[in-house]
Amino acid sequence: MIDAGRKSRRWSKGLYCLSYSILALSLLGCAQNDYSDLRLYVSEVKAREPGSIEPLPEIKTVDPYIFQSAGLRNPFIPSQNPEKPVKVIVSNGIHPDTMRPKEELESYSLDSLRMVGTVNMRSTLWALIKASDGTVHRVRKGHHMGRNYGRVIRIVEDKLELIEIVPDGRPGLWREKEASVVLAAKGGRKS
Repeated sequence: MIDAGRKSRRWSKGLYCLSYSILALSLLGCAQNDYSDLRLYVSEVKAREPGSIEPLPEIKTVDPYIFQSAGLRNPFIPSQNPEKPVKVIVSNGIHPDTMRPKEELESYSLDSLRMVGTVNMRSTLWALIKASDGTVHRVRKGHHMGRNYGRVIRIVEDKLELIEIVPDGRPGLWREKEASVVLAAKGGRKS
């Protein structure tokens, strides 16, 4: 049993020696001392006329600008008063709530908004409204949209109804106006 292990080790050792010998002989056969093509190329390169080197481009000096931040608002801290609320005089009880923060769709006129569909999420029907810049917003009952303080009062499959608060023509008087945005496939907006 021990002899069989020694024989297999000797056999593998001999096999390694034989393979290394064959490799060394094959590498010796590849060696050539003919460098004539290399010498010819080097002599051609040396015989070429030397080229000219382009001058370096002129370096333009730039006057340094020193930024003075003293007295300026820090851009990483939100502004305290992004929009000053408009004071509204109320004489008939109807008036817009100018103290609440404006929603994103209130920066668009109602004519530039299109209803492109609805989505039902957790038993609430949402309207999908496409703005003039191509973005699609989700709107549900109670959200505001349009520049006339429009508040969504009802959403059905093919239209969205809202109440806008518009000036009545006399100072301090406001009135409510019904408006709707119908599904884009059926025509756009109607009031």
